[in-house]
Amino acid sequence: ATNKLLKDKDEIIANFEILETTAFNTDELEDRKINLQAELQVTADSIQDIINENAHKALNQEEYQRKYDSLVEKFDTAKSELETVTEQIKDRITRHKNLEIFLDELHKQEGLISEFDPLLWNSLVDYLTVFEKDKIEVSFKNGIDI
Repeated sequence: ATNKLLKDKDEIIANFEILETTAFNTDELEDRKINLQAELQVTADSIQDIINENAHKALNQEEYQRKYDSLVEKFDTAKSELETVTEQIKDRITRHKNLEIFLDELHKQEGLISEFDPLLWNSLVDYLTVFEKDKIEVSFKNGIDI
């Protein structure tokens, strides 16, 4: 399976170079993260303000609770979205680094392999799937299955 991959290495490397800037770009996610952090701060400040107001003024408690609950819900939603966006950023960065390592090892490889190399194996192969005795699928770190 690795030798089949090596036969197409120039095409694989070229395709990666074309897609690299768009597939792993985190600019949009980073902008969203900044906006969510700002939204969280504003919402937290609003929650604190309404708590302080309630502590110092006689307010309608039903109205206060409604406003408070609404702000807490808004905060929780933004916090959850921020966690999701942060995880997406980390995931893209990790996948990009892993693919760069994969392509670096692929690029270094001269010719076909004739013996098992554990370093090459660990840098190229993500996992194996055994379907039956004579049917095995190799999943490489670049997403190709052979």
